[in-house]
Amino acid sequence: MLATALAAYQAALGDRLAAGYALGSLAHGGFSPLVSDVDLALILRDPLRPSDRLTIRRVARSVRAGGPDLPERLSVFWGTPSTLRCQARGGRFPPLDRLDLLEHGRLLAGRDARPGLARPGRAELLAGGAEFALGTLGGDLGVAGRLSGWARHDPHGHGALEEIRSPALLVSRGPRRLTKIVLFPVRFLFTAATGQVGTNAAAAEHYLAGARPPGAELVTAALGWRREPPADDVAAAALLDRELIPLYLRYIDDHVARLLAIGQGALASRFRRWRKRLLSAPG
Repeated sequence: MLATALAAYQAALGDRLAAGYALGSLAHGGFSPLVSDVDLALILRDPLRPSDRLTIRRVARSVRAGGPDLPERLSVFWGTPSTLRCQARGGRFPPLDRLDLLEHGRLLAGRDARPGLARPGRAELLAGGAEFALGTLGGDLGVAGRLSGWARHDPHGHGALEEIRSPALLVSRGPRRLTKIVLFPVRFLFTAATGQVGTNAAAAEHYLAGARPPGAELVTAALGWRREPPADDVAAAALLDRELIPLYLRYIDDHVARLLAIGQGALASRFRRWRKRLLSAPG
């Protein structure tokens, strides 16, 4: 899948494409054929052109149209050396994915473009992850949520908030959606605490090592659901009903404190509003 996508971009971009990388679980391990995304990173030559975004999107649509399953999971991150150094605006490379590129990116084509790129700091990682979470999980579609690409994976729009409060609905959406909803907050907690990119397994291990972490049974089950779907949908929904919202409350409360500590009061307030939405009656 990566080879197919990369060949399509090489044909469309020509010498504009300086380097291509595997990211995510295909680079740092833990890929699950059942649920994982296919993450591709593209580094284009400076300067950024107005047509670049359209080209990236057009090729991605073409590749995803090649069939169900893996083609639909293609996620493309892109930029130029200038945008990755934050010297120019444009591209799509959130802080956590820039860190993933620096730490784990696997060069597939071209010459390594990473020398000289700055490592995102913890405050940038925390704020970027918070924006992403609000837009994709909290029903608060800020800039990061619009640009994240998760809307493409979420045909239900702001459905994550509804799914978190409706376990049977979430189970019905399949293991890929289910495991993302459960494990995203665990991974955000890991990055906030360590400043590192966390695999699902490493993030879960870190979370479960804490003192009486809420949702421990659910987190353990979700790791298994990445390999095999739940054997009993009713039992899975019951587990979600008991443990998913307490897991999210732990994540939200943790991040409110962290965001206030770095002077991100507006983001902390949006997290507090998310907390209220989670605890309000559906509808």
